[in-house]
Amino acid sequence: MGVDYYNVLKVNRNANEEDLKRSYKSLAMKWHPDKNPSNKKEAEAKFKQISEAYDVLSDAKKRQIYDLYGEEALNSADFVPPPDSNPSFSYFPRDADDIFAEFFGGAGSAKSGGFKRESLFRNGKAEAGKKSNRKAPPIESKLMCSLEEIYKGSRRKMRISRTVPDDFGKPKTVDEVLKIDIKPGWKKGTKVTFPEKGNQEPGVSPADLIFIIDEKPHPVFERDGNDLVINQKISLLEALTGKTLNVTTLDGRNLTSVTDIVKPGYEVVIQNEGMPISKEPNKKGNLRIKFDIIFPSMLTFEQKSDLRRALGGFD
Repeated sequence: MGVDYYNVLKVNRNANEEDLKRSYKSLAMKWHPDKNPSNKKEAEAKFKQISEAYDVLSDAKKRQIYDLYGEEALNSADFVPPPDSNPSFSYFPRDADDIFAEFFGGAGSAKSGGFKRESLFRNGKAEAGKKSNRKAPPIESKLMCSLEEIYKGSRRKMRISRTVPDDFGKPKTVDEVLKIDIKPGWKKGTKVTFPEKGNQEPGVSPADLIFIIDEKPHPVFERDGNDLVINQKISLLEALTGKTLNVTTLDGRNLTSVTDIVKPGYEVVIQNEGMPISKEPNKKGNLRIKFDIIFPSMLTFEQKSDLRRALGGFD
């Protein structure tokens, strides 16, 4: 059979893909010529043979032909594939450097019998797989949150899909769930960063994923810094005679406030019922109730006369 590729990779004939990868990584690192300067020629020959063995055994078609007909069948120009195989099959050995680079990164080539490549080893230690100094720009996206979530605090789970290289350097898609703990009182614009959770490309460090907190509109409250604001419409009669206000807070409690005469620009301020202050967990802003007085569009003569009599004594 010629060269025993199974023996070269030190695996048995039933070895699966993970067995082959594991063995190749160990042997390729051990026999890389740059790591064997004192016996570089021998190391180069072994390194190429290890790469060739992996190339054949990791490819289902090549491995089938090798198992049935031996190494000579792969390298013979006169070999005729069996009827049940691909009749256009041709074996072109892959470059040892290319295989090594798929596992560990780097680039190089074996030319004219000499092994020439940028060294992946310094100070006797492998730097294979070291991340590039180049980094992809961050990926930012808004994280829309309700005021209730920001008031009470909550956890959001974000499912992401990203592209990363597999053991051969080919892109594959992986899914991941990121957990974001929203702290009570966080403000719009707060950034949550997940380092290097973006797509990964060869030679470039993955981008950071950044989620930017944004607030959904609320039907009752508006946020003003650490304060919560309610814009309350009342009639002119209510402004003059008083009104009882019932407010349900963001955490479900009921507040009651009674107003007397409401003048233009008047606010009811309820202390410590606003948004939590994220840097001071025991403190909150205020709840401010602003009033929009609705004036009647017209009055009858009798209504005007009644108002003059009722209000004529007030300055």
